[in-house]
Amino acid sequence: MKTFAALATLATATMLCCAAAHAQTAAAASPAGAGSRLDDVLARGTLRVCTTGDYKPYSYYRTDGRFEGIDIDMAESLAKSLGVKADFVKTSWSNLTNDFVAKCDIAVGGVSTTLERQKRVFFTQPYVVDGKTAIARCADADKYQTVAQIDRPETRVIVNPGGTNERFAKQFFTHANLSVYPDNVTIFKQILAGKADVMVTDASETLLQQKLNPGLCSVHPDKPFQFGEKAYMVPRGDVAFQQYVDQWLHLALSSGEYQAISDKWLK
Repeated sequence: MKTFAALATLATATMLCCAAAHAQTAAAASPAGAGSRLDDVLARGTLRVCTTGDYKPYSYYRTDGRFEGIDIDMAESLAKSLGVKADFVKTSWSNLTNDFVAKCDIAVGGVSTTLERQKRVFFTQPYVVDGKTAIARCADADKYQTVAQIDRPETRVIVNPGGTNERFAKQFFTHANLSVYPDNVTIFKQILAGKADVMVTDASETLLQQKLNPGLCSVHPDKPFQFGEKAYMVPRGDVAFQQYVDQWLHLALSSGEYQAISDKWLK
């Protein structure tokens, strides 16, 4: 996981540099005297956390009904800082934004920042720089180095529904044989079994999945097809709550807490 560790270190340094500016911008937009989700969370005693539970290493729903992963630990850390308990709400990528707006205080689990999502939510400062890249059987990895090499009629591309992976695939793989597979946990086994040739997902996920599934190889994860970032969803317009979460995240990045949690799940 040396490549991911190097990416994470570079990303952390970048996030720390922009954290202060991000906070100042948010503060300038804060409406005086407005109520905040921060007060609601403190009064309620629980932090309601939306997460899909199907995206290792960030969020995974275990068979015993518990969640685990990097962002689960981070959500627990945020709740602890507030003196409340984390209450996890299972959602799906296709329903993530709707469920967050209706049911949750924050959404975590490897959520990519997009302008479409930004129309309905605020994002915290990003904590990981990421981007889409391919994962394929190691014997075939050299065949899928570029989008053009993948976007061919003979290539069987597989993708999970409802999130940025599906949007990327439908935008760029108009000639490939594209199939949507409903389970993002077992989807990588489909490639190993020869039922699909390649999947394009976040570089961080490909690095973990090649470790969990010997025979699969991540394709140039240090040079993804496009730029991406991961952040946490917070309620749109609630600058007081965003400021608190941003400050907590800034401290977690600065103190090494985030790196320690990331290493726990990736090394």
